[in-house]
Amino acid sequence: MHPLSTTPPTADLTPAAAAPPAVFPAFHFAAAAPLRYAVHFTRGVFAPENPLLEQVLAAGPEPAPQRFICALDAGLVAAQPDLATRIEAYAAAHAGTLDLVFPPLVLPGGEAAKNSFDVPHQLLRLARRLRLPRQSHLVAVGGGAFLDAAGFAAALVHRGMRLIRIPSTVLAQNDSGVGVKNGLNLGGVKNFLGTFAPPAAVLNDFDLLRTLPERHWCAGMAEAFKVAIIKDAAFLDWLLEHAAALRGRDQAAMETLVHRCAVLHLEHIATNGDPFEQGAARPLDFGHWAAHKLESLTRHDLNHGEAVALGIALDLRYAAAIGFIPRADALRVIAGLAAAGLPIRHEALGWLDLAGKPFVLQGIEEFREHLGGRLAVTLPKPLGARIEIDQLDEALLQRLLAGTDEP
Repeated sequence: MHPLSTTPPTADLTPAAAAPPAVFPAFHFAAAAPLRYAVHFTRGVFAPENPLLEQVLAAGPEPAPQRFICALDAGLVAAQPDLATRIEAYAAAHAGTLDLVFPPLVLPGGEAAKNSFDVPHQLLRLARRLRLPRQSHLVAVGGGAFLDAAGFAAALVHRGMRLIRIPSTVLAQNDSGVGVKNGLNLGGVKNFLGTFAPPAAVLNDFDLLRTLPERHWCAGMAEAFKVAIIKDAAFLDWLLEHAAALRGRDQAAMETLVHRCAVLHLEHIATNGDPFEQGAARPLDFGHWAAHKLESLTRHDLNHGEAVALGIALDLRYAAAIGFIPRADALRVIAGLAAAGLPIRHEALGWLDLAGKPFVLQGIEEFREHLGGRLAVTLPKPLGARIEIDQLDEALLQRLLAGTDEP
């Protein structure tokens, strides 16, 4: 046969002549992927004399000047109309090291940013239009939902464009903006789509909180109560002592809250051994099985922090009812939530389906699905510590929701 012939030689492929399938030992691959990024705390991040943003961007892998685009939450821009101008002025003041390659893009914020593909799609199209490599940066400035949507886009550009988060709400600065997750909602299911994509850095600018509406100022404190209840009794006592001052917009108190809460979240990510949540338990989702359902039930009339506060109050009452914490402790913390301006009751908790069962209890199965099929609910036992349970007594929950079994 000619050496370049494509005609295969005749072969005897009868069962008797066929060779047994080769079996090779599996190769077990393991590699430790470094998970490193800094969370900074500052004021006036876009003041030309503040070097922080320049230093963070200049640390990127591209040769100077570092290319970046900027996405702005429309809600924040409405409160601070000169924001885009300030960012452009900052880039101009540091033109030797920074290259803002397109005017800051103002996009919808709030939960609407996560309820469709519009925000990530616009960012993806811009990155493609500008032919940006993955070594360039997306600087996203806004609330937690906006950062989720922008981060989702950044994670898709060349499998991961460098993301700088600049959170502008209490909740984003102390919780959602400092972690490794992003996502979109789909079909009424919270965070059904998403990726784990660590940011290149997080810059918490306390000055951005000053223009927050009171409702969002208060709502973000729910995540601080959440993490304190299950991880830090001393921090919980501090929150209860300062609840009224925090509600009264004491800036120094809020800065203390944001810093301590963010550190607790970061310590959990760094030390729990499961930063990408491959297991079932998610301790930092205390109060969230009900919260996620309440958000969708109310079509996000309740924002995330408000829904979390309601979920915390319900789970505190449940923990007391089954003997994990004293009734007095549950009532004391619930009173602290209210003193901080957070809701502890809402009509949606009493909405019933056609079978006469509270709609919110559907959140249990949805949460189970979110966890991969096995329920793992975090409760305090005692305050400042936690326990994971794998089932909830729905009859007891119905009595608690109806107010017939207190606390």
